[in-house]
Amino acid sequence: MLLSLLSTSPVAFVIVAAALVLSLTVHEFAHAWTADRLGDPTPRRFGRVTLNPVRHLDPFGTLLLLIAGFGFARPVPINPNNLGRWGTLWVSAAGPISNLLIALLAGLLLRFLPYSDFTAAVLLTILSTNIVLAVFNLIPIPLLDGSRILGALVPSLGRSLAQFEAQPFSFVIVMLFILIAQRPIGNIIGSVQRWVLGAVGI
Repeated sequence: MLLSLLSTSPVAFVIVAAALVLSLTVHEFAHAWTADRLGDPTPRRFGRVTLNPVRHLDPFGTLLLLIAGFGFARPVPINPNNLGRWGTLWVSAAGPISNLLIALLAGLLLRFLPYSDFTAAVLLTILSTNIVLAVFNLIPIPLLDGSRILGALVPSLGRSLAQFEAQPFSFVIVMLFILIAQRPIGNIIGSVQRWVLGAVGI
């Protein structure tokens, strides 16, 4: 768990924590910026069109991050009526896309920057963290970006997913699903990481 690194390797803890905060912040900013550009003023009204982590991090999600090594940020509020079906799809996809772009950038820097153990550790941490976030959020289950993308593609299914999200037990069910599906999710993450490293020539 992430907190255990604090006593065993403080430098590693700082690297991993900083990578997670950066990645979550950019992910939520991408949602907010895309919605703003597509004509929905809701994220700007809530102060979310910013790269300030304080505006995006969720207290419980951050605590979970420190204890369990995974967590979540505060979802960006949007008004689908201002965005339409395809606008909502692009806003939902913007977060995972931003994480994939960060992973590719980290891979390029890893390839072309002068090598050192510290630089490699930082860039690999950023790369792997963003791949995990991208793949995780693209799972088409409620509360994740993948469900909203699926909902935009299949509106009738989207209404059902939205109703499920509104249920108080939805978070618990989603967490149970993720725990049960750890192995296949891990295999997908590994495949995407190999693709990114191959794409940048590593």
